[in-house]
Amino acid sequence: MPRLSSINQRRLKNFKANRRGYWSLWIFLGLFTFTMFAEFIANDRPIMVSFEGELYVPVFIDYPETTFGGFLETPTEYADPDVQDMNNEAGWILWPPIHFSYDTVNYSLTEPAPSPPSATNILGTDDQGRDVAARLIYGFRISILFGLTLTLVSSVIGIAAGAVQGYFGGLVDLIMQRFIEIWSGLPMLFLLIILASIVQPSFWFLLGIMLLFSWMGLVGVVRAEFYKTRNFDYVRAARALGVNNTTIMFRHILPNAMVATITFLPFITSGSITTLTALDFLGFGLPAGSASLGEMLNQGKANLHAPWLGLSSFFVIAIMLSLLVFIGEAVRDAFDPRKVFRKWAGFLTSPIYRSALVTPKSCTAFHFISSPGKPWLWWGNLDRENR
Repeated sequence: MPRLSSINQRRLKNFKANRRGYWSLWIFLGLFTFTMFAEFIANDRPIMVSFEGELYVPVFIDYPETTFGGFLETPTEYADPDVQDMNNEAGWILWPPIHFSYDTVNYSLTEPAPSPPSATNILGTDDQGRDVAARLIYGFRISILFGLTLTLVSSVIGIAAGAVQGYFGGLVDLIMQRFIEIWSGLPMLFLLIILASIVQPSFWFLLGIMLLFSWMGLVGVVRAEFYKTRNFDYVRAARALGVNNTTIMFRHILPNAMVATITFLPFITSGSITTLTALDFLGFGLPAGSASLGEMLNQGKANLHAPWLGLSSFFVIAIMLSLLVFIGEAVRDAFDPRKVFRKWAGFLTSPIYRSALVTPKSCTAFHFISSPGKPWLWWGNLDRENR
């Protein structure tokens, strides 16, 4: 395992010092990992079936009913009592904890849908008889995957655009900035409404449309960092040595600019999830029948007599966004230079450091300064006028 540098060790220590954000990260990772195995938790197919000495994995493979002694070549309906009797006589069935997928309709309800929580449906059903718990698990996974994918791709495009603007400046910056101002003025919601009337929205369709507008979120931050850094001495030295612009931008300047960029990523992710939820709530998001938290909120609004619909989806969204905000705050603290360099700042203003500045002006040398139990080694250009 590669060893972290001293500055990254201090950043990790500052991140852990924010206990709320640190434990929020672990809770978020636990929930995300849990939902990544949603097919093994909530599914209308068994995880494994043993029939006449043979093992089958319906969770991955479709088997015809004839495989289990039936007469039809159609996919097996494992909830059918006749199929279950045949399997129990010649083997066994391993079911997930929840016997419903996100689109499975429970036809054996004893009350009209939406039905209240029961032993079969622990969080009740929606207005179409589908299990709420299963839809929450799958909806959580879709929301997180959508937010992370959109954040990753839009960040790559935004960082590249901001780097080009900040590094080259001049006419390049002027043209790109005017383009961003015009492009950001386009009404994304109206564009989605028009396209939704022409094309059936899907996960990747929505991702592509939102990517057209979300990449502009980081451009200003990266542009400002590149503007500030491009005139530093080490950049000028790299140019003098003949290093090409691409190497200077993405190998030497970008790592310094990423400090301000990384702190925005959790908040961009939460914003992406909120946007998807809002679109689903308005009916312009994922296709009908998809596991969507926004669609469940809309059902809760339309069925006020079934409070388990609105409350369950509300608490899932609130917990998800709260965890991301807490993680973002911890990341911001971890990369805060006032906290990362607090130890150095205290040392550089101490009397022992000032008493060591006895070298001539602009003299580069080693300076070994010792205090009780804390040796320090300093290498650099010590300008007495700027100390």
